[in-house]
Amino acid sequence: MKKYIVVFVCYLLIAGSVANAQDQRPNIVLILVDDLGFSDIAPYGGTDVQTPNLTALAKQGTRFQEFYNNSICAPTRASLLTGQYAHKAGMGYFNVNLGLPAYQGFLNRESLTLAEVLKQAGYSTIISGKWHVGDDVDQWPAQRGFDRSFNFVGGASNFYEINGPENPSVQLYRNNKPYYLPKDRYLTDEITDQAIGFLQEQQAEKKPFFLYLAFNAPHWPLQAPEEETAKYDGVYKDGWDSLRVKRHLQAQQQGVFPKGQPIAARDTAVQAWNKLTYDEKQYWQRRQQVFAGMIDRVDQSIGKIQKKLKELQQDKNTIIIFLSDNGAQGGDRNRIYTSRNTGTVGSAGSYDVQNSNWSQTGNSPLRSYKDNPYEGGIGAPFIVWYPKEVRADAIKRGTGHLIDIAPTLYDYAQATYPETSAAREVHNLPGVSLRGLLRGDENQVQRDVPLFWERAGNRAVRYGKWKLLSIYKNGSQAELYDIDTDRAENHNVAAQHPDVVAQLEALYQQWAKENAVVPYDRIKPQSQFR
Repeated sequence: MKKYIVVFVCYLLIAGSVANAQDQRPNIVLILVDDLGFSDIAPYGGTDVQTPNLTALAKQGTRFQEFYNNSICAPTRASLLTGQYAHKAGMGYFNVNLGLPAYQGFLNRESLTLAEVLKQAGYSTIISGKWHVGDDVDQWPAQRGFDRSFNFVGGASNFYEINGPENPSVQLYRNNKPYYLPKDRYLTDEITDQAIGFLQEQQAEKKPFFLYLAFNAPHWPLQAPEEETAKYDGVYKDGWDSLRVKRHLQAQQQGVFPKGQPIAARDTAVQAWNKLTYDEKQYWQRRQQVFAGMIDRVDQSIGKIQKKLKELQQDKNTIIIFLSDNGAQGGDRNRIYTSRNTGTVGSAGSYDVQNSNWSQTGNSPLRSYKDNPYEGGIGAPFIVWYPKEVRADAIKRGTGHLIDIAPTLYDYAQATYPETSAAREVHNLPGVSLRGLLRGDENQVQRDVPLFWERAGNRAVRYGKWKLLSIYKNGSQAELYDIDTDRAENHNVAAQHPDVVAQLEALYQQWAKENAVVPYDRIKPQSQFR
């Protein structure tokens, strides 16, 4: 009997030492914002927007010049949460079911979420914010590994409640139960405070935590507290044409865009600022002031999270990652004339959308917008802060992708990614850990395979310096760019390098087969989703 007691005591001591070792693993705060352009924050050239907390994270951490997303909300979230290409995770198009496994519109069970893997590894798992990777209850965060959840389910939400509890205009859920946003309460603030409350609760568990903080700002509708909008009075009086050029210069000065490389060619569909009337200029200034105010409030929220981490004595052992789900939104859609719109731009009840004019500035110096594979659609800010290990005030070329985040976090968390789950074979992770790059002298990811994109018939391949792409609405004609010298994608050199075009096209076809990508005409819905 004594023998068994001794063995059991030894087991407890070993288990206790493992638990203590686990407690030393870093906490993780993964911050995703929505429709933020490449240069919409100060560390990436947008010094017209007040983002002191992000500036501090960048100064004390590492930024990438090249970090890629999937060009639009839901597919980006699918890759971010699973480490898979969006088609492999079941969300090759959007959160709508188009009748094929790669386009089912919600995360499949063969693609494990960050929360599922990290929970199994002993982490507390928390989400606060936007979900958008499964509409049905069995697809919600609590059913995909999150211990604590505060979220809205779909792709967009008002920032203010304009109805009563019986018929809320802001559909929120807290741990799967309906939650009513109080009148006059700004959603960004509620997302932040719910996360802070969860962090406070989590401390009793004596475990490291993973917080997925998914802000919907600055996605439409353009709504912000008036005190934030008022901060930017007069800031945008010179208009979008001059500001996009200024941001190009500032991005070069910051080191996040190569010096000597030109800005993307101007979008000729955007009206010149100096051709607008006085009243038009006032209206469009107001629009950008609201957009800046939305970003400003997110930055303040990040500061609140950091303050709470310090109060909990967790700040020195927490990784913070910041990125955007895609570039700023293009187009000329203006919801001011819809029946939904009942207020001045920025106010509760207003329903305005960021358009190409200011979004061209937001994505400067890159080309084009959200929902396409030009750099302005898939290029995003990427900041990693972890003073224990990540280089301070460092800028890497990077050339990272969403698929690299899962292996990176599992590396830090010492989490084992399983081969099977619930008797299902689990998809392998196609990305690589960025940990060595973040702490070492290397300048970019060492990867022996290309990166790929497909969304609504728009396609791209990035391999070394080359980027091959085609746009569905333009007849899918091949375009080839040398990103080493032309990240602005001003010069299509496909005609000069037919061998490169052929090689990259063959690689794309192989990837498409492996990921069950089908020609867009086969699954094309009647309307696009943004």
